[in-house]
Amino acid sequence: QLQLVQSGGGLVQPGGSLRLSCAGSGSGFNLDLFAVGWFRQAPGLGRDMISCIKSNSRTYYKDSVKGRFTISRDSAKNTVYLQMNSLKPEDTAIYYCTADGVEDMCDRPEFWAQFLRNWGQGTQVTVSS
Repeated sequence: QLQLVQSGGGLVQPGGSLRLSCAGSGSGFNLDLFAVGWFRQAPGLGRDMISCIKSNSRTYYKDSVKGRFTISRDSAKNTVYLQMNSLKPEDTAIYYCTADGVEDMCDRPEFWAQFLRNWGQGTQVTVSS
């Protein structure tokens, strides 16, 4: 079974940067063959996809993070990263990565989110002065 292990996150001042990692492990799973998405959930709100990368490396970003966040893969480490720059207080949330063989997850996350089963453990990002 595919397991996703997250790292990174923490407390940062507005305008600062953080990098989140999502490493795939378990029974030879190659994360390059999966679409990988990053969701976040702020207090009192639902889980919302903010970025996604398909197996062909095409990337997607929610408008609120476009130009500030970058999703990327490191095949050698079987890991997907989310580089977050120019962080704002409204970026404060728990961040989750997910991976699925259905590439359409990146195009229609609102539909596919209910079916996603492979999730990282979540990591808190707090942007505050």
